[in-house]
Amino acid sequence: MVLLSQILILLIAIEHLYILYMEMFAWETLGKKTFKNFPEHLFTPTKALAANQGLYNGFLAAGLIWSCLIADKLWSSNITIFFLACVIVAGLYGALTASKRIFYVQALPAIIALIIVLVIK
Repeated sequence: MVLLSQILILLIAIEHLYILYMEMFAWETLGKKTFKNFPEHLFTPTKALAANQGLYNGFLAAGLIWSCLIADKLWSSNITIFFLACVIVAGLYGALTASKRIFYVQALPAIIALIIVLVIK
C-alpha cells in the first residue's frame, strides 16, 4: 500500500512537471493543443501568465517529490497530505473555472492518492 501511494504521488508530480513544461516553455504549441477552447490569438499575449501558472505547478511537483524523500514517516505523511490537498484545490478550482476535464485529470488522481495516504497513516 505504501508503494502504491508513492507511485501515485510520483505520477501526480510527473503530471505537474509536464504542466510546468507546457505552460512555461510550450504555451504557444502544446498549450494550443491542450486548451482548444481558448482563443488562438490570446496565446502570445498570455504567455507570461501561463509561465507563472507553470511555475506554481513546478512547486506542487517539487513538494510531492520532496514528500517521497523524507525518511520520517510522520513528516512525510504530513507533507504529502498538504501538497495533495493543494493539488486537489487547484484541480477543483480549474474544473469550476476552466474545464470540467481538469477534475478528472488533476483533482481525482490526487483525491485517490490522498485517500490511500490517509488509510495507511
